[in-house]
Amino acid sequence: MTLDIIKDDLLANVTHGFFTRKGGASSGVFAGLNCGFGSSDQHDIVAINRSRVAEAMGGASTDMVGVHQIHSADVVTVTSPTSDKPKADAMVTATAGITLSVLTADCQPVLFDDTSAGVIGAAHAGWQGALDGVLENTIDAMVTLGAQRDNIVAVIGPCISQRAYEVGPEFAERFIDMDRDNARFFAQGDGDRMQFDLPAFGLARLRGAGIKDAAWTRHCTYADPSRFYSYRRSLHDEDVDYGRLIAAIHL
Repeated sequence: MTLDIIKDDLLANVTHGFFTRKGGASSGVFAGLNCGFGSSDQHDIVAINRSRVAEAMGGASTDMVGVHQIHSADVVTVTSPTSDKPKADAMVTATAGITLSVLTADCQPVLFDDTSAGVIGAAHAGWQGALDGVLENTIDAMVTLGAQRDNIVAVIGPCISQRAYEVGPEFAERFIDMDRDNARFFAQGDGDRMQFDLPAFGLARLRGAGIKDAAWTRHCTYADPSRFYSYRRSLHDEDVDYGRLIAAIHL
């Protein structure tokens, strides 16, 4: 089956893709392109899926670099292809031939590019990482490699949308206590529940960090089970596990 890859015009100058679950070898609750070795899916099957992604990106599986994601604000600089997975949630590189990749299943996958400087980045930004500064730290790390803040573009891929992201009052209070202006990212839900707009928060953090060209692809992972895995949907459906989507960018 052909892979289903979402792309964005802001990243037209660099090979990139937000991969959906279509076109993979996994079955059952993982049916499709599950790229997460951290799932209980068969390791060999996940490896096949990841090799299909690497081929679509124009490289080998050994060129595709990832990290052990921990919902942090930590960023690593990649200088050569490696199978090591340091604990972090974002990567940057200025080394040609490397593909940076992040895994998500409701969190924001964010891809960055400064074509003129030859610097790219990729971040996994859930609410915790975004609140703690993973997006800003990724931009700073790109600048350290020679990128110009004014030239960096950033795209948020498929993630959970506000309509599907119900949270409790203590969650909202954490954001508002940090900055009262964060109240704009919450809508009233049933009772004391709130609806959090994760991609709007991500865009605001990107623009606040000086990124003029930033966008969300406007795909909700929760709302479209045929295309996307979703951690929250798996909980609501009482599934035993869930697949992981991959987003990748190649220099």
